[in-house]
Amino acid sequence: MGKEIERKFLIDQQKWDNLNKPEGKLFRQGYLLTYKDKTIRVRATETKGFLTIKGQTIGATRMEYEYEIPVDEATELLNNFSQSELSKTRYEITFNGKLWEVDVFSGDNEGLIVAEIELESEEETFDLPDWVSTEVTEEAKYYNSNLTVKPFKDWV
Repeated sequence: MGKEIERKFLIDQQKWDNLNKPEGKLFRQGYLLTYKDKTIRVRATETKGFLTIKGQTIGATRMEYEYEIPVDEATELLNNFSQSELSKTRYEITFNGKLWEVDVFSGDNEGLIVAEIELESEEETFDLPDWVSTEVTEEAKYYNSNLTVKPFKDWV
């Protein structure tokens, strides 16, 4: 069974702005199906496409199956079948041996920056970079699928 164990954190904007970062990758991401207990996502970068099926999140864990697909097919799926969509630039930063994926959202989610770390178990320990602030793992409003229907610009 495919499984994802992921924790999410907000970023300290000032420290992030001052950080020496690698080049980011632009992601276009849309949802073919969005229910509380499952989503089907399509993602396109400049060179690759992905189809991802995710189950309900319990704690920091959920079932996940991801398949690479041709980028032209991913774009076609996004253009013709996506119910909702977002764009973001992803930065991959290794800190103390762990990969952090930092998403800087654009469009209706401009101003939101979320860092994610994937783990082998929920009990796994790791060090927090100084640019990481509040944990939001269990806050559903930060799920990408939810950001497509209630974007950051509409939060009060």
